[in-house]
Amino acid sequence: MSKVTTTDLYEITMALSYSREGMRSPATFSLFVRDLPPGRGFLVAAGLEPALDYLSGFTVGPADARDFAEVLHRREQDLRPLVGLRFDGEVRAVPEGTIVLAGEPLLEVTAPLPQAQLVETYLLSLVCHQTAVASKAARCVLAAAGRPVIDFSLRRSHGPQAGLASARLGALVGFAGTSNVAAAVRYGIPASGTMAHSYVEAFPSELDAFRAFARAHPGPVTLLVDTYDTERGTRTAARVLNELGSPDGCAIRLDSGDLGMLARRARTLLDEAGLPGVRIIASGGLDEYALDALVRSGAPIDVYAVGTKVGVAADAPYLDAAYKLVAYDGRPVMKLSSRKVTAPAAKQVFRRPDLVDVIGLLDEPVPPGAEPLLRTVMRNGRRIGPRPSLAAARARFETDLKQAPAAARRIDEPQAPVASVSPRLAALTNEVRRRIAATTGSDSHEAPQRR
Repeated sequence: MSKVTTTDLYEITMALSYSREGMRSPATFSLFVRDLPPGRGFLVAAGLEPALDYLSGFTVGPADARDFAEVLHRREQDLRPLVGLRFDGEVRAVPEGTIVLAGEPLLEVTAPLPQAQLVETYLLSLVCHQTAVASKAARCVLAAAGRPVIDFSLRRSHGPQAGLASARLGALVGFAGTSNVAAAVRYGIPASGTMAHSYVEAFPSELDAFRAFARAHPGPVTLLVDTYDTERGTRTAARVLNELGSPDGCAIRLDSGDLGMLARRARTLLDEAGLPGVRIIASGGLDEYALDALVRSGAPIDVYAVGTKVGVAADAPYLDAAYKLVAYDGRPVMKLSSRKVTAPAAKQVFRRPDLVDVIGLLDEPVPPGAEPLLRTVMRNGRRIGPRPSLAAARARFETDLKQAPAAARRIDEPQAPVASVSPRLAALTNEVRRRIAATTGSDSHEAPQRR
């Protein structure tokens, strides 16, 4: 299925109408999150790089027009005005790894109106999913308090492609590795994995299983010790690891039960067996809340593996995001719907230390001591400069995280900073509102805040 046809039907109907009416002047759309989900003190912008890949290759071909015609129950020739349409516009965006707040544009697209309209659904789908998962993963890094975190999400993700994205996003915010082989190869992420309970069950005993695994993998091994009885499994693992001479990097994994209590007992048994260097890895339904509780309790866990709840951003699986027209043919526009008022015109976000952000107009001068967040990353449908590395995105996230207020970084009941609106943007918003009221007889008394 073509990526061009991976869209909502109304994108096609609107683009076709615009084309027939000759409405091809430049339009600017702004993609932003209206409000942060509960339990989030910030978001981590993600999904930009795959979004630029999509835009770079966006062209409506004859096969796409046939598919459009089929679903619209129209003649194929009716859709011919769209054939050959490709994205040749401009994109300004905050780089991946940037911490962002509610109401701030994650990206803005300026292109001929039919183009800018047709790409809406795909861009929202990419950016919303990846920003949600990256933000959840970032909180796991915070909760782990310096201990390595590994991505185990593939088997429970919403499809293989979502799992691939989750592994990349984990690496972007500081995960130490992934179990996802495809992601390890594609993105250069360290691969990490052990064995399943089924492996142990396939052998006559745990001792047989552990010895066989060690024979197959003479390097550092991790042995899963809780298939039957965790304490007995730990003792058996210690026996096998001592037989190996306990090479550097060996570990045991706990995957169920009271992980804090079991980790304490396992640590004692390993130390008594002369294996103080063997690490303890914990997995099994973990997320930032569980990690935070375990770390605070002093559980002797060296590495955390997170999967299901992180790969699907279980407690906040969606973002209240929007992709709204803010200017067309040089004219600033806005929406006045109740509780969904938007601010007009292309924008910039100006950031001072400690995430003190101001949303202003694109052409405003940068305030003293502030940094503009949105950068031009595509012009004439082509990327500007080389593709940024995961390491660069990770460094950007780490820098932003250090600037984030402590209240925003809390795991329980975080408090998100709120971006303010510049006087010039507020004035333009009021001016456009008055113009709309004069021409339509409607008005909205909502503040032009962040929506």
